[in-house]
Amino acid sequence: MPRLSAILIARNEERDLPACLESLRGVADEIVLVDSHSTDRTRDIARAHGARVVERDFAGFGPQKQFALEQATGDWVLNIDADERLTPALAEDIRRALASGPAVNGYELPFHVFFLGRRLRFGGCFREFHLRLFRRDKAHYAGAEIHEGISVPRPWGRLPHAVRHESYRNFQEYLEKCARYTGLIARKKYAEGRRFAFWQHLRLPWEFAVRYVFKGGFLDGNAGLIYAVLSSYYAWLKHVRLLDGGDNA
Repeated sequence: MPRLSAILIARNEERDLPACLESLRGVADEIVLVDSHSTDRTRDIARAHGARVVERDFAGFGPQKQFALEQATGDWVLNIDADERLTPALAEDIRRALASGPAVNGYELPFHVFFLGRRLRFGGCFREFHLRLFRRDKAHYAGAEIHEGISVPRPWGRLPHAVRHESYRNFQEYLEKCARYTGLIARKKYAEGRRFAFWQHLRLPWEFAVRYVFKGGFLDGNAGLIYAVLSSYYAWLKHVRLLDGGDNA
């Protein structure tokens, strides 16, 4: 049976981390958490769940995840975030896949997005897959500060059951992450020579129309409406922040 390492990067994740780590029980042979100097109980919680904790200054998502990958010792690696959980069915999928001696280099996992306590089934959230399970010796993260991406040569497989993504439990969390991520994206675009154009103000109504109307976000009720509005704001803000070059990200 190949050994599986779960890797996480974190800072101040004491609220989400326990459920994430519990979902790894019986699946991961090793848990590696790279912490960016949390000021809450993140490190204590991780160690209490048997994780190996390494502290490191945050150098961007790509470098941080590559560093976490380099600390892993398993044959296979599962990349998971603190606000994500393996469902029992997915945990069984993973055990079965690794026990079979897979001929692939990685697996894409489906994601179910939960927002304000409700699963979003429309508005662009229905079919979401990410390459999160892969052979350690075949994987490498790009050095990008955000949208880091994982490089794993094909072939890939796809597992049937989903990761539960508990995104944004409240508005404060959304706004905090929105400010951080849009700044990082704008800084990256600015460094690449991109500049703000007035027509990009149209991104806000266009994004809302796509998510809420064309992709059926209205079918998710109140949560679908709020998610469409916030997602539209995010799409607009990451371009507007080109005006300040993504400063204060």
